Amino acid sequence: MAKLKIGVFGGYRGHTMINVLFNHDDAELVAVCDKYQPLLDRVKKEAEEKGLNVAIYTDFEEFIKHDMDAVVLANYANEHATYAIRCMNAGFHVMTEVLPCETMAQAVELIETVEKTGKVYAYAENYCYMRHAFEMQMRYEKGEIGEVQYIEGEYIHDCTAIWPQITYGDPDHWRNRMYATFYCTHSIGPMLTITGRRPVQVVGFEAPLPQEYKSTAIARGAGIEMITLDNGAIARSVHGDLKREPASYTYMIYGQKGMMEAARFPDKERTIEGNGIKATYTEQLMHVYKEGEEYCKGEWEDYYPEPPIAKEKALEFGTHGGSDFYATHFFIEKILGRPDGKYAIDVYKAVDMGICGILAYRSVLNGNVPIKIPNLRNPEERDAWRNDNACTTPEVAGDQLLPRTSKPHDEIPAETYAYHKRLWENGNQTLKYGTEFELKK
Repeated sequence: MAKLKIGVFGGYRGHTMINVLFNHDDAELVAVCDKYQPLLDRVKKEAEEKGLNVAIYTDFEEFIKHDMDAVVLANYANEHATYAIRCMNAGFHVMTEVLPCETMAQAVELIETVEKTGKVYAYAENYCYMRHAFEMQMRYEKGEIGEVQYIEGEYIHDCTAIWPQITYGDPDHWRNRMYATFYCTHSIGPMLTITGRRPVQVVGFEAPLPQEYKSTAIARGAGIEMITLDNGAIARSVHGDLKREPASYTYMIYGQKGMMEAARFPDKERTIEGNGIKATYTEQLMHVYKEGEEYCKGEWEDYYPEPPIAKEKALEFGTHGGSDFYATHFFIEKILGRPDGKYAIDVYKAVDMGICGILAYRSVLNGNVPIKIPNLRNPEERDAWRNDNACTTPEVAGDQLLPRTSKPHDEIPAETYAYHKRLWENGNQTLKYGTEFELKK
């Protein structure tokens, strides 16, 4: 069988998918597109070292003409839906990185494009495939702790020090425009895949702004979503740049017959080497409680979960604990019609994850009121949102533009962005406390 021909749009975040495609039995990397030439040069060199011929493009219009079966979109997080729609209409299967859509209107159009074209769409929410999250899904599906009553998801990642590296000092970069509840699917996604439930209502909150937001350019607080699921269970999501190290991506679920949770601080270090990749990460202990035949009496299990599917391959890819392999692998499996393709996250689940954050911000701006979440699987619920372009990107929102924070704030000084740009240009230097607007040699 000929290998699937896959292209990647976005060479920075997309490099993890590129590494998987360099070494996958059923797919091959054939093209990469990025506006930053040094990234393309790196990919070209790596491909040649492996005896592969990969076309490189700086122009998306040329990239999309390449002979491919599928496209991985790892471009800016607020532009995935726009490019996914273009790629599917051009005849390609599509996997998008986080997030699925920027607006409710895009959510509707994305779903309808998948339905119209019949192309495979997969959402690369890698946190759903973290060891502990994937293990919880497997055990929950077996009914081991009964139906969910309450679940928590947490993604705390303080990016302050690396902000110049990931925004390049660009005031219009999507990260510099995003609001508190936008980047929500690392915490919400696993809760929905673990339980298989659908969100029906959300209340949003924004924590206070960081004290030094004018020098860090992070002019939004952490995001919190309180979500009601379709069985009445409650889910709590929290994400943002709160202060802790290492970063936290933990989940806890209470069911009718027990509970599962991951340790809040990873404690077992593992180094993975394979296929030219070396990565060190720390594993998290899993705790599982199952009630027995008597009330309030049960048994605990404490263990480090292993990759449940294609274990040897998953262990070769250390980025994000190996979860990056699964997102790409299940996308390929879904295209090929294989059983494990069921673990690919489809467009309906992806949109559910993303619009929780979009609508949570409406709740924030309206005094933390509950907002109903539509089920966009139903065509009759789509028209109300078809022209809803509200977001914090002026070119997309038009007269529906939203503020990027609900908190009182001053504008970020132009000097801040200029300083961040200099840090990035001078070798990805990190931001430090008390920084003045001059580059220290």
